[in-house]
Formats: sequence, structure tokens, C-alpha cells
Amino acid sequence: MTVAEGSKNKNNVEKKQSQSIYKTIWRWHFYAGIIFAPFLIILSITGAVYLFKPQIENILYQEYYEVQDQGEKISATQQLNNVKAEYPDAMVKRYRPGDSDTRSSEFSIINNENSLTVFVDPYTGKIIGELNSEDKIMNKIEEIHGELMAGTLGDRIVELAACWAIVLIVTGLYLWFPRKKKDLSGVLIPRVNKGKKVFLRDLHAVPAVWISAGMLFLILTGLPWSGFWGSNFQSLATNAGVGYPPSIWGGSAPTSIVQTKDVAEVPWAAETLDVPKSDLQGFVPLSIDEVVEIANRVGMHPTYAISIPSEKEGVYTLSAYPPKAEDEATIHLDQYSGAVLADYRFDNYGAVGKAVALGITLHKGTQFGLFNQLISLFICLGIILIVASGFYLWLKRKPKQEMGAPKAPRMFKMGPFLFIIVLLSFLFPLVGLSILAVWLLDLIVIKRIPFVKRFFNA
Repeated sequence: MTVAEGSKNKNNVEKKQSQSIYKTIWRWHFYAGIIFAPFLIILSITGAVYLFKPQIENILYQEYYEVQDQGEKISATQQLNNVKAEYPDAMVKRYRPGDSDTRSSEFSIINNENSLTVFVDPYTGKIIGELNSEDKIMNKIEEIHGELMAGTLGDRIVELAACWAIVLIVTGLYLWFPRKKKDLSGVLIPRVNKGKKVFLRDLHAVPAVWISAGMLFLILTGLPWSGFWGSNFQSLATNAGVGYPPSIWGGSAPTSIVQTKDVAEVPWAAETLDVPKSDLQGFVPLSIDEVVEIANRVGMHPTYAISIPSEKEGVYTLSAYPPKAEDEATIHLDQYSGAVLADYRFDNYGAVGKAVALGITLHKGTQFGLFNQLISLFICLGIILIVASGFYLWLKRKPKQEMGAPKAPRMFKMGPFLFIIVLLSFLFPLVGLSILAVWLLDLIVIKRIPFVKRFFNA
């Protein structure tokens, strides 16, 4: 064999290997897209709507939210007594003062096993109306977005779809990466003069590249809320010492089985904060007015709420979950003495806590106001476009008797891609479990039934 022939053979082998890797990645991208496309559409639509929660709720519930500025407000205690008079059998769980001079006060109550928000005019004490938490539209949108209205199972499906979206981004960038092109057409700019087929391909690939970073950011900032990955990540952050520091406690840190998320709606970084106990049992508890005075004195953000203790050893919890992460605060007060037992704010967060807090407010579109909302909306609309265009491409290319994916390679012949899959499975365990399930399905069912094997090109 001559040197030229040897070089030619080597080039052919490398070319075949490159084609094999390309087809492997294309197959994974294809099936991940087909399976999880419906969930990505749902997440994008609900996410786009939820971005504008403040504006939407201000319109929907204007009659409950808005009051006329009449100068001096009556005390929180008077407002509370009016609510108790109207709902004598109810348990009052939370009080939220209006965050402006034209905003009503809110009392969260449990009445006849229903969770209600009662709106009160802070100037007159008149009860404006009530809303059942289950009837609030944005609560439904949030429930669909977070768990598809299917509880724990839905939460796991959403988390799995989010994790596989990362696989879609990684594989998609590999397929898009220009190998021979010398211009930007078809890479960063769709080609409009190469025919419908090429244009549709570019309509899928090019927008995907433009929004890939934003899409990845939304996924990573949404995962801390997930039930499996998020809970484990939160525990890991706390156990690693990047959670709340001992300096937030007024005394020694308590040992408690109750976490702050069990008694109040608080920022992510404060959810696993242990709830202390009020020590001076038997004394007269503070009035809600005194707690409001403390809240004003310690500089709580106007959007704060007061969670009212229901037990003798319970504490008042002041929590502010405002638009900007740096204004977050969670404070526990002894219900008898008013002593600050814990004061946990953004400046106290560890590096991970600060990163997650900022990520969440950016994810929700509140950190930078309307500009933040519009950027996130653009990403959501981009996701819808690339999913829809990818699905349309598949319908146009799909053979009648097959799914239309490249032939499946053997698991251990996928080269570097196998390493990437293993790494992603380690970082996102649900991805690993789903890959194992698919592999077993392929081994036990798909490859043993000729028609199914042919249909999936296995």
C-alpha cells in the first residue's frame, strides 16, 4: 500500500467516524425533541403569561386591589378585628399591608377548609371582598407551569423536560456548528433564497442558536424550584455551608424540625431556615400593630407580609419576597417579647444563595421590570418557534413507515458523546434514569419486535 493510499484510507475512516457521531447526535436530538416538544410548548406559553402576572392581576382584580387615598390609615388590629367579626370561625394566617397608599390590605385566612384572601380598605376598615386561592387565574398558570396540575408526578415530568431541554441545546449546537461555511447565511442568518426546504431548516436552527443562552439560563434558574433536583440542590448547598450563616441568629441557632417554608412564603434561600421558638410562653402576645412597628423599624420592603403564629411556641415571621433579589428578607420574632430571633437578608446569603435569588427574580421577569419581562418573553416565543418549526420539519421529512431518525448506534460506540451523556446523567439524575429506562425498553422490546425495530430504525 502506498503512502497516498494509506492516507486516503485514514481519511475515509475519520470521515465515517465523523458521520457516525453526527448521526448519533442527530438521533438523540430528534427523539428528545419529539418526546419533550409538547412540554416545552406548555412551559413556554405558561411562562410567557406568568411573566406579566403583576400587570394581569392588577387588571383582573383592580376592584380588590385599589383603594382611594384618604390620608391616615386605621390600625392593623382594627382591620384584623373586622375580618374576625366577618369570619368568626376562620383562622387568620397572614397579614399583608398595602405596599402603596392606594393598595388594599390583605388577610389570608382558612375558612371552612377554604383558603381565602380577604381584601380590606386600610382607611375605613371595610371589607372589599374575598378571593379563593384556587380561583386565582395566575395560581392556575403557575400550577401548570410548575407541575402540569398533576402534583408530584407533574413536577417530575416538568423537571425531566427541563433537563432534556439541556440535552437538546447541547446536541443542537453540535448539529448547527459550521464546519465548512465561510459566511453567516444559514449559520446566524436564515437563507431566504435557497428554497422552502432550506429556509424551514434555517428557521429551526438559526433562532435556536440566538436564544440558546437565554433558554439555558431559564432552565437553570427554574430547576431550583423543582421537587427532586431542586430539593437535593438546596440540601447540598445548606450542608456545604453556603446556606445561611450562624450570624443571622439573635442567639444560638435552633434545632428544629420545622422549616420556614412550612410557616410562610419566603425566598428560596430562606426556605430551609429552621424556625425558632418563642420562649416567653404565658405572656400576652404582641399585637399585630406592634409587629408592624418592628417591621418598619428594621426596614422591611413595603411588599412584606406577616405570618401569624397559631401555637404558643410559634413566632411571627416577616417575609419580603419583592421584585428585586437584593430586597429579600426573612425575620423571625418572638411573639411575646418581639425579640428578633433571626434576621436573614440577601447580604447574608452565601454565593449560591445569591446566585439562585438573582436567577429566580430574572426568571420571573421582576429584577429589571418591563425590560426583563420583554427579554424573557422573546426567549419564550423563540422556544415556541423552534419547537413548532422542528415539528413541521419532521412531518415534511418523515417516511410513511418509519419515524425518520438515523439508525441507532450501539451504546458503547458513541465515543465522546457517551461521556457527555454520562456527565449530564450525573448532574441531572432524572436524565440518567430516563436513559436507563429507554435503553431497557430498546433492549427488551424494540429490538425484539421486527415491525417496531424497523419503525424506530433501531
